[in-house]
Amino acid sequence: MKNAETPVLKLVLYGAISSFGSALMAEFLRRQHEVIAILDDLNALAPRPGLRTKVGSLFDAERVSQSVAGCSAVICLLDAHVLPVGGGATRPAIAPGPVDQISATRNLIQGMQRMGIKRLVLAGNFAVLDQAPETDESQQNAAQTIVELLRDSDLDWTLVNAPQGVLGLSIEHFSQISDTLEPGLAKPLERLGRVAAGIADELLLNLHVREHVNFVC
Repeated sequence: MKNAETPVLKLVLYGAISSFGSALMAEFLRRQHEVIAILDDLNALAPRPGLRTKVGSLFDAERVSQSVAGCSAVICLLDAHVLPVGGGATRPAIAPGPVDQISATRNLIQGMQRMGIKRLVLAGNFAVLDQAPETDESQQNAAQTIVELLRDSDLDWTLVNAPQGVLGLSIEHFSQISDTLEPGLAKPLERLGRVAAGIADELLLNLHVREHVNFVC
């Protein structure tokens, strides 16, 4: 049982509809923190204690402000299969390319700053920053631009190399131990769970502020 004196983290999560998003939700809920998943469809996640859903968009700074108001920290998974654009929007949730990732980061920073929210964990394909220039020039340019945007902000950010996601893993897989996992899912489940636990520690212990982190699992 959680000690009554232990502060509860109120976390806003963008990119919840992904295997890594599922791992993060399960980890923070297991630690009895509150998770607010920003979605286009409020019915995309089944109700469970500690989990709330809100309609929001990463592509409108004002909508970001409304979504993060009153929270303790924000996690954004820039490489999630889809990112929310707001219920009733003229376009569906998108699989973000480099330009979309820059736009989302800019709006996220502006929205958080408006509301005085400081702590951000931004996960994405940032391993390209350490690779040869010819590997993926467009993604490298986007990653460098994102780093510059973060450095110019007053946020307490941590940049994380996102682990590779796996289709077929939902929050239910991470919320309970099962001996009946489909073949090939046990190792990805463990790997994503370890990274999610590491990010939870980063936030709760306020580690690696304004640094780029890679979890080796």
